[in-house]
Amino acid sequence: MAKLYLKFEQAVLKEFSLSQGVVTIGRLPDNLIQVDNLAVSGHHAKIYWDVDHYVLEDNNSLNGTFVNNRRISKAVLKDGDEVLIGKHTVAFKDELHPEAPGKPTVERTVAAVPTLEATVVLDTRKAKEMLARQAPTPPSPAPAASVPAPAPARDRIGVLTVMSGKTDQSQYILTGKLNVIGKSDMASIKLRGWFAPRVAAVINHRDAKYFIAASETNIKVIVNDERIAGQHELGDGDVVKVHRVKMTFSYND
Repeated sequence: MAKLYLKFEQAVLKEFSLSQGVVTIGRLPDNLIQVDNLAVSGHHAKIYWDVDHYVLEDNNSLNGTFVNNRRISKAVLKDGDEVLIGKHTVAFKDELHPEAPGKPTVERTVAAVPTLEATVVLDTRKAKEMLARQAPTPPSPAPAASVPAPAPARDRIGVLTVMSGKTDQSQYILTGKLNVIGKSDMASIKLRGWFAPRVAAVINHRDAKYFIAASETNIKVIVNDERIAGQHELGDGDVVKVHRVKMTFSYND
């Protein structure tokens, strides 16, 4: 029977047995798997049975759904997959359909096996002797020039510097994949003030880029004097305004 294990860091919080119905995952209490975390959308994702396998599908969530650290919109689940939703992990175990060792999946590349076109099968020793007599002696290859390996690309780290407004720090280094702006205890950029929202905005770090988005439609996030809708990629030197705090975004080179 297939099972799901809801985990936070290394601790298993809950265990769920899967049937052939639909399992919904999200922050709201009407989900079968409720993840009480502000980084999780109300109805974040769902898992359902499709012919002979389980499928994970993202519900256009704000912060995305990841399988084995790879963002997906829809993916076939296999035994051992790790699903990242917000700061929680959902481990998928399928004891009836484990992936066979060496068995290729859809996403893996399998080398083509060459076909044999010989009409007569020769003894291995005789075939080697025949080839040795017929093949000319190959010339010695010229020594290859030494080419230095290219340096690996370095993932730049984003920095928010506070220009005005009340926060708990004057500068924030965005090292995490998910950075929350608000006065919540889980916020990495903490806003101060009685009317500051618990979660005003989130900044995602993926594919060596940073994307900012408002947590709710009624909260304004302004980048370079323009209100953004949905996720917006941040560029070096952008001026960001959230609630009553103005910050500049830059890369720490």
